[in-house]
Amino acid sequence: MATGSEKSEVSLLRRPAEAGSKKSVIKTAIFYITDNGFNLAKKIKRLYSDVEVLKFKSEAVSEAWNERGNLIFIMASGIVIRTVAPLIKDKRTDPAVVVLDEKGGFAVSLLSGHLGGANKIAKEIADFLSGQAVITTASDTNNLPAIDLWAKENDLVIENWDTVPEISTRFLNSGELRVYSEVEIKMPEGFLRVDKPSSADVLITNKQFKIQNSKFKNKIYLRPKNLIIGIGCNSGTSVDEIEDAVKRALAEKNFSFLSIHSVATIDIKADEKGLNEFVREYGFPIKTFTADELNKISSESGVRSIRPVGSSEIVFKATGAYAVAEPAALLASGADELLVRKQKIGNVTVAVSEIKSGVRCQVSGAALPPHPPLDKWGRRGGKGKIYIVGTGPGSVEHITPYAQNAIRNSDVIVGYGTYLELIKELIKDKEILSTGMTQEIERCKKAVELAMNGKTVSVISGGDPGIYAMAGLVFELLKDRNALCVMRYALKDKNSSPITDYASRIYVEVIPGISALNACAARLGAPLMHDFASISLSDRLTPWELIEKRLDAAAKADFVIILYNPKSKGRAEHIDRAREIILKCRKPETPVGIVKGAMRENERVIITDLKNMLLHDIDMQTTVIIGNSQTFVWDNRMITPRGYEKKLLRRS
Repeated sequence: MATGSEKSEVSLLRRPAEAGSKKSVIKTAIFYITDNGFNLAKKIKRLYSDVEVLKFKSEAVSEAWNERGNLIFIMASGIVIRTVAPLIKDKRTDPAVVVLDEKGGFAVSLLSGHLGGANKIAKEIADFLSGQAVITTASDTNNLPAIDLWAKENDLVIENWDTVPEISTRFLNSGELRVYSEVEIKMPEGFLRVDKPSSADVLITNKQFKIQNSKFKNKIYLRPKNLIIGIGCNSGTSVDEIEDAVKRALAEKNFSFLSIHSVATIDIKADEKGLNEFVREYGFPIKTFTADELNKISSESGVRSIRPVGSSEIVFKATGAYAVAEPAALLASGADELLVRKQKIGNVTVAVSEIKSGVRCQVSGAALPPHPPLDKWGRRGGKGKIYIVGTGPGSVEHITPYAQNAIRNSDVIVGYGTYLELIKELIKDKEILSTGMTQEIERCKKAVELAMNGKTVSVISGGDPGIYAMAGLVFELLKDRNALCVMRYALKDKNSSPITDYASRIYVEVIPGISALNACAARLGAPLMHDFASISLSDRLTPWELIEKRLDAAAKADFVIILYNPKSKGRAEHIDRAREIILKCRKPETPVGIVKGAMRENERVIITDLKNMLLHDIDMQTTVIIGNSQTFVWDNRMITPRGYEKKLLRRS
């Protein structure tokens, strides 16, 4: 007998989304009544992506509610309460509701404080407006972790929600929560790990305990999503038969359906209608393997062999693989053995394996850490995380929603002071590490150290982090640290091991931004429509002789040339020399665009030519774009044709 009503809970998992697809950015609707409310709404809009500012109407609120976005109201709480009361259904599905006064003095988390994120939104808005967040959830006011929010952050599915209020109250009264866990996971303050399921308040397990007495009643069951379902099926098998087979195979071995992480099968079944409907219905990722890959796996020992145990000549004739379900489950999970050997149920064969901590999971493509929480984008990290974030020109409007979310979900922000000042509204409540322009190595070293200690760090780069910026440096430091760790371990350094020190345990993601060449080209018109080369005139890291060779080659090849770091106080002559080299191959009338502070408050845009370009102010905040032999100026715009005019002439 299951611990809770699995049928009703499982139904909540169903969602009409593509299997394995990323979450879309949550929409935010801001409702106002008065002009003052509208002005405040426009100000708050800078904080979030995909925002719609709407005049308050009850019908508009109902429509936004059904989209399950964030709802922010700038008006009296009574109006909001009367409007949303008929719409409230369940804390697991209701959107976040935050109410503000027209002066922005108070941001009240009214509904869905934890799972919906209203508490977080209220704090973000209050910080942004220098106001006060009003949070009334008991766990927050008592500085204790919320069970439901902690479960969500660690990708644990709550099976029996009806017991959550009772256990949460017990936790608030005593300050302690006894937790039995079959997965390695970091416990917050007040969570006490226990060895016996019967003595726990919370059980983290993929197993279904049979309720024979009161020992397993009145407990919260959290299901880790760590089961891989290997599936083989005949062509034309219906979604209902596949679902029934999976549930039966799990139930016979007392495993929870809620713990399914993903599905694995052979590649020729990738377009099988019933299987696709099944994974879409529950939002499961699906991983497929070729017959050759499946044939190399032994389902019994994990040892690679030509003919796996449990092989079938019938299956081989139909698919080219001697078995599908068992080797697919093993390959996808990285495990050495199966939890459930293949079960032939009608037209479906099912096998089950478990993702182990520290084992590479083929579905996610990342090594799972000892305590593997998911980040906001559903990805598993290592000991810590580094987001190398491109903030583009700098204003919030020009930073991608994905980058904004990364910054908001970071513990520490590391960057050059000028760039951090441009995004101050995003980082008000963060730990900040700011250094000077030439201290990139120190910044990145500190970011790596913080991530190694379990922190989530955003390393901020103006423009794009992969173009003359921080991404390469972070990876070089991680590479060097890995080499050092391997060497120490080989020498049996007692203070080092590949598990505790290995830098690749850190989850690293480069998040692109609008580069200077993109921003400046947009301000100039369309100068980069054909092949171009970007060259930095800074010889701080690159010998000037090499820079000259690159300038000469780019000029001879008739590339449009973008000059980064064109002039500083210490090397004022470099831009002069660059112009001399390019003039050997280009006419003096060649168009040149000079842009300083693109898309910033003190932006300056000039279109001139090679002959006169040095008459204008050029410094380190300037980007220079020099046209090719075909570039022309029209309507005060710099345009490099790509060849479309020939097609246009033919058509005319």
